[in-house]
Amino acid sequence: MTQTYEENLKELKEIIRTLESGTVALEEMLVNYERGMELIRVCEKMLESAELKIVLLQES
Repeated sequence: MTQTYEENLKELKEIIRTLESGTVALEEMLVNYERGMELIRVCEKMLESAELKIVLLQES
């Protein structure tokens, strides 16, 4: 199931809190960092897609 932008952003914020807490082991930090970077890319693509739709709607 595909997550919404809001769900992805919520998960990303949770990961950031975890990383900033400094309470997780290095290996878990790396896994969280990798997931966070993936979420950033997904969110950026979702925003770009929404922006393109808005531009297309304005042009028509």
